Amino acid sequence: MPVQHTMVSISSEKLYQLGFKSLPNIHYQLSPEELTEQTITRKQGVLNDTGALCINTGEFTGRSPQDKFTVKDAITEKSVHWNNFNIPIDEKYFFQLRSKMLDYLGNKEEIWVRDAYACASSEYRLNIRVINENAWSNLFAYNMFLRPCEEELDGFEPDWHIIQAPGFKADPATDGVRQHNFAIISFTHKTILIGGTGYTGEMKKGIFTVLNFILPHDRQVLSMHCSANVGEEGDVAVFFGLSGTGKTTLSADPNRKLIGDDEHGWTNDNVFNFEGGCYAKCIDLSEEKEPDIFHAIRPGALVENVGFYANTNNIDFSNKSITENTRVSYPLHYINNALQPSIGGIPKNIFFLTCDAYGVLPPISKLTPGQAMYQFISGYTARVAGTEAGVTEPKATFSACFGAPFLPLHPGEYAKMLGEKIKENDVNVWMINTGWSGGCYGVGERIKLKYTRAMITAVLNGNMDNVELEAHPVFGVWMPKRCPNVPLNMLHPRFTWADRSAYDAAAKELAKQFVKNFEKYETGVSAEILAAAPRI
Repeated sequence: MPVQHTMVSISSEKLYQLGFKSLPNIHYQLSPEELTEQTITRKQGVLNDTGALCINTGEFTGRSPQDKFTVKDAITEKSVHWNNFNIPIDEKYFFQLRSKMLDYLGNKEEIWVRDAYACASSEYRLNIRVINENAWSNLFAYNMFLRPCEEELDGFEPDWHIIQAPGFKADPATDGVRQHNFAIISFTHKTILIGGTGYTGEMKKGIFTVLNFILPHDRQVLSMHCSANVGEEGDVAVFFGLSGTGKTTLSADPNRKLIGDDEHGWTNDNVFNFEGGCYAKCIDLSEEKEPDIFHAIRPGALVENVGFYANTNNIDFSNKSITENTRVSYPLHYINNALQPSIGGIPKNIFFLTCDAYGVLPPISKLTPGQAMYQFISGYTARVAGTEAGVTEPKATFSACFGAPFLPLHPGEYAKMLGEKIKENDVNVWMINTGWSGGCYGVGERIKLKYTRAMITAVLNGNMDNVELEAHPVFGVWMPKRCPNVPLNMLHPRFTWADRSAYDAAAKELAKQFVKNFEKYETGVSAEILAAAPRI
């Protein structure tokens, strides 16, 4: 018998074929309102003053990269770049855990099932069936994946399954995992198993990892960890950057339509969003700094791990008592200027955003294709090391292609595709330093947001197309000698330092870190990329 919900249904037979031995009550394709009400009724969450559902993900408030595994088999053995992020696991453990998880879920009183898809481009659409232990996890799937209309659900066939059970814990002694939580991807069986963790982002990044394999490897589409927007003239801009570099802030432009916040594919014809929603950080959120995110916290949104002001249901966005990684998920249409469908043309400009706490890199520089590929593989930013009193030294962070934990292939493969697309389409690539100027953290000053916005606006308006450039003496990137609405003395970082010999020493030291980090990629990249390394 089919399990009914309003006008849509799912066949129990399909779930038995997946491996269930018994089925509990199934909530299929429920609305955000119903999922919110069920979470409240089950005392698993509360509403804040604006009507958003606030939950606590439990033991884990972020991803656990050391507990993410890929089944090593005929598909993956020679194609996956095995490393600290792509950790192999034997197929027998996948079968063992899948069977245990389905037995666990089958013995629950109820589960939640949702059919959704990834990729706004119909040519690359990936149908996904999500099976959750909790209603609020299913709400996350509603928010973050693309939502089929009722007609599309008739005869829906999933390409992939996500089976997620936060309450199920593995046995490391017998299940082939490191500890009780895990996320396992099988490309042969097209299934993601997530157990022992309630952190919803594991579902989102699991599918992103899948797409980062099948699109470049099988479909010759470049998958990207980036945001993207488009101007009134159809000009697309892409923003790469690690956490804290300004990716979300700088791509949110009231004069441009938002294509997407985090994950995209680049075909021969367009750039398209993988997702149907946004998963934004909430720490220190304010209406002034991030009005789009602030106003998206309303009914239907899912807010994770925030604190409240005493005796109220008002969120204290500065509260880090649970985690600094407080989050909110919401559908893309909660953003007023979101592009629907979320598909743009070929990029005209690419921005690599870095928050350089050493104060070495220029606030804006133009990159050659070789430099672009080198910087893309490096994926550099620098943060202040820790929050402990007196700790002020910057710490370099390198994450290949600005998303190393989600890249199954060698970073050189993504960089090669990027370089080819830059050359074929004559794309401008810019590096923007949103970090420090005039000295490192504790000495210099953070580059003002108004200047960073002015630089990006100047690029998007074409004001930088013919500007005179000079090469940085160490990094070789091309620094403009002028930029509208930006002080001239900012543009060459060396001249902002009171002690220029100290700048030279800092630049040399940072260059050494780049070169050291790149050693592990040298055997998988071209001579053009290697030639773009800093000169020490």
